[in-house]
Formats: sequence, C-alpha cells, structure tokens
Amino acid sequence: MLGLVMRATLAYTSARIVLLVVSVVLLYLVGARGLLLLALAFVVSGIASFVLLSRQRDVMSGALMARLKNRRPRGSGFRARLEEGARVEDQE
Repeated sequence: MLGLVMRATLAYTSARIVLLVVSVVLLYLVGARGLLLLALAFVVSGIASFVLLSRQRDVMSGALMARLKNRRPRGSGFRARLEEGARVEDQE
C-alpha cells in the first residue's frame, strides 16, 4: 500500500515540476524575465496542473485516503498515559 502511495505522489509531483519548467521556458521565450518570470510561471503552472493533472491528483488522494483508512491506530498507550497524568494533576 505504501508503494502505491509513494508512486502516485512521485508521479504527481514530477508532473507538477515538469509543468513548472515548461512554463518557465515558454514565458522566457515570450520575454518575461526575473521575478515576473517566476511569478507568472507559478501561476500558469498552477492553473495548468489544476486542469491537466486532475486524474493524477484523484489517484494520489485516493491512494492516500485508502492508506490512512487501513492503518492501525498508534499511540493508544501513549494517549492513555497522558490522560492518566492529566487525571493525577487534576487530583493534586
């Protein structure tokens, strides 16, 4: 399950980075430079990824939610010790 989550996350993140690089190159060729280039590239790549990568985003979020739903509860012993400590402090 962890492998599926990691693979989906890596694919989505790689696609976002590729879109950002393509946006930077295209905007540079159009004539944008400096801070304007970076700002426009982030905006353009963000909009493009929202439209173009919706399927990959859904796959990634579905894999992550499945992993979170199937995980074992952790820290129940720690939580019980915290509550016991708080109860003892309240009695004092």
